[in-house]
Amino acid sequence: MPKNINDMVMLIFICLCLWSLNGVFVADAVKSESVTEGESVSLNSSLTQIQTHEEIEWRFGEFLIAKVNKNKESKFYNTTAAGRFRDRLKLDQTGSLTIINSRTTDSGLYTVSSSSRDTINTINLTVYARLPVPVISSNSSQNSSSSSSSCSLLCSAVNVSHVTLSWFKGNSVFSSIRVSDLSSRSDLLLHLECVDDSYSCVLNNPIRNQTQHLNNTQLCHTCAAGPPVSLTVLISAAAAAAAGSLLIVAAVGIFCICRKHRNTHREETRAEEITYADPTFNTRNRNKSRATEEDNVEYTSVPHES
Repeated sequence: MPKNINDMVMLIFICLCLWSLNGVFVADAVKSESVTEGESVSLNSSLTQIQTHEEIEWRFGEFLIAKVNKNKESKFYNTTAAGRFRDRLKLDQTGSLTIINSRTTDSGLYTVSSSSRDTINTINLTVYARLPVPVISSNSSQNSSSSSSSCSLLCSAVNVSHVTLSWFKGNSVFSSIRVSDLSSRSDLLLHLECVDDSYSCVLNNPIRNQTQHLNNTQLCHTCAAGPPVSLTVLISAAAAAAAGSLLIVAAVGIFCICRKHRNTHREETRAEEITYADPTFNTRNRNKSRATEEDNVEYTSVPHES
């Protein structure tokens, strides 16, 4: 009996593991599709063909909206919830569903199942509203109260949701706001000292964007124009070359001065080490020497031979 209990516990454990893994696989199987309002979108059934005596069903959320069988007999449902798709659905021979002239209300979870294979595919569809082109205008209330050296600009978009409104300078984002809920008007303020043609306002969602460039310089005074890029590069190169030459000349000059100073220091050191002595001259007394020599002479007689 205990052995049977252990086997049952093990079986239940294995079933729970398989159930949890099945839940993971179903969650991972959900695919995503995005489209702009007014465009058509095809939701793939993941089938190559419909088997004999097999029926394919499509559901939007919990509501059955379409059905097709092997004989290519399609049926569409016009219940209260499914009625929104009236005359806008098509099914092909593989059971794939096409939504024509999509609307934002078509966003949601679509599930395709088979009479023999249960759930085959799950797709999360998002239909984004068409994006208007943002409008750039002068914020007169801010400009009247601010100094004449600056101006305030507004980037605006109306009737938008799930979008981002941004100011760009070139390819860099200057500032931005996120609009989640439907808003009748969304504004993004920008303060500038002066303007040039590198500023633009961008309205975007995950699949589309609309851009308005700041071309109307009457909204704010323009920035002073700098030298052309090629001239700037040339001037920078010449300045760098001149700076390099000056550094070389300065280094040579410092080397020469240090060398001269070193030689002068050596000569002064040698001069300090030499000891000078005054010469002494002795006058020789020639007469005294002769007298001394004569005093030491002895005279003898010399015999004569006869």
